[in-house]
Amino acid sequence: MRLTIAALGKDGSIPARYTCQGNDISPALSWIGAPADTKSFALIVDDPDAPDPAAPKMTWVHWVLYGIPPQVASLEEGVAEKALPAGTMSGLNDWKRTGYGGPCPPVGRHRYFFKLYALDIILPNLQHPTKSAVEKAMHGHILAKAEVVGTYKKH
Repeated sequence: MRLTIAALGKDGSIPARYTCQGNDISPALSWIGAPADTKSFALIVDDPDAPDPAAPKMTWVHWVLYGIPPQVASLEEGVAEKALPAGTMSGLNDWKRTGYGGPCPPVGRHRYFFKLYALDIILPNLQHPTKSAVEKAMHGHILAKAEVVGTYKKH
């Protein structure tokens, strides 16, 4: 399985448009090669370099989606929660809200991991779960994983 973010720079940099210094919208994502028996997808976007890449203390969660239908192979740029594919559910990010929250690193160049999971089940409605609750629910059901890493440093 392969995940693509066309907007990333050749060096993997995330354009400011997708950050707190721009429009703070999600980049367009597309994927191919999911296993034939995929029942749903989950997407987690996080930053393991928070707050400072020189001394990381936590992984900051930027976006959590699950229940993405198996026939879906992309999410459009800036997709609003109400425009997500039918059946898709949102988890909480570390701002304690649902939806995408773009990169906004306090210091240094951070790495942002966009992780897409193909699952052999459709996860139940977990009522706006945290990343760890979604990961726990996915355990033992991951058929494939695709990952893209982008970077961003405030200007």
